[in-house]
Amino acid sequence: MKYKSVFDIIGPVMVGPSSSHTAGSVRIGLTARNLFGEQPDKVDIYLYGSFRDTYRGHATDVALVGGVLGYNTDDSRIIHALDHAKEQGVTINIIEMMEERSHPNTALLHLFKGEEELMVEGISIGGGKIQLVSINDYPISISGNYHALLVFHVDEFGTIADVTAILKDQKVNIGNMNVSRKEVGQIALMTIELDGSIEKSTVDKINSTKGVKRVIELHGD
Repeated sequence: MKYKSVFDIIGPVMVGPSSSHTAGSVRIGLTARNLFGEQPDKVDIYLYGSFRDTYRGHATDVALVGGVLGYNTDDSRIIHALDHAKEQGVTINIIEMMEERSHPNTALLHLFKGEEELMVEGISIGGGKIQLVSINDYPISISGNYHALLVFHVDEFGTIADVTAILKDQKVNIGNMNVSRKEVGQIALMTIELDGSIEKSTVDKINSTKGVKRVIELHGD
């Protein structure tokens, strides 16, 4: 494995005790909040594997909630995140899951606010790095390190080409792209990691494209 910097090895500046169980968990929670677009009223947090077994000692639950509240990895408020959530009227439910996932450090966050809800599953892969592996049960693979678009669209001919044509016209380069669907002809999810930022007008244009139902923009680190 090639490392770009020493921080890929020792991890980010963070509140301890663990780069995987604390910093990675904060980033999972923060990314879920960013995808949701606002602070939720309720979050059900499902913990698997090592996260389930050690979350009390490693403060994984506290870190996930800190991220949901918008705290970054080095924010000293993280240690009081559960109290802050209660003060801000955010209901937190921690659910220990006995089934195994493909990675031992797995958390699934189900966020609610009014009629809005979103499920985000992430894994912590060490050094504070994460991978998002599903959103609303659609399998994905994005790191959260790069600017990304999640495009929910009708699974029909031409939609993918129309979206990528818009990015081409705006001279936005695609670093990585994946399409996931549950059933043929139903709603599919296009995940696009970009090499740079994107204008709001471009996002709006994609959002108005025939067949596109919803676009979620994720700002990278």
